[in-house]
Amino acid sequence: MHISSKQRRSNRIRYKLKKNNKGLPRLSVFKSSKCLYVQIIDDNEGKTICSASSVKSAKQKNACNIENAKILGAEIAKSAKEKGITNIYLDRGSNIYHGIIKNIADEARSNGLSF
Repeated sequence: MHISSKQRRSNRIRYKLKKNNKGLPRLSVFKSSKCLYVQIIDDNEGKTICSASSVKSAKQKNACNIENAKILGAEIAKSAKEKGITNIYLDRGSNIYHGIIKNIADEARSNGLSF
């Protein structure tokens, strides 16, 4: 079975994060070619606590942009605070911490989540 380099990188990052952040929920970010998906996951129970995506605002051709990243960061922070979550860690997947991923994290931090 062939595993792509993107999947290997994502698995390596996720393994290290889970090892060092036991007990905290993780903010998982996924970028497709057209949309952004963000969710907070509790790995102890294996459940998604809250999620947000840019599919709703995908009336444009490409909703994977900085403006939607800021909206998603604020939206996920608001729904996490409603559930009583303030401390999380960022799982960027195979993406580098730059541009869209950085804007999601910064907006979530400015709306009350701590990493």
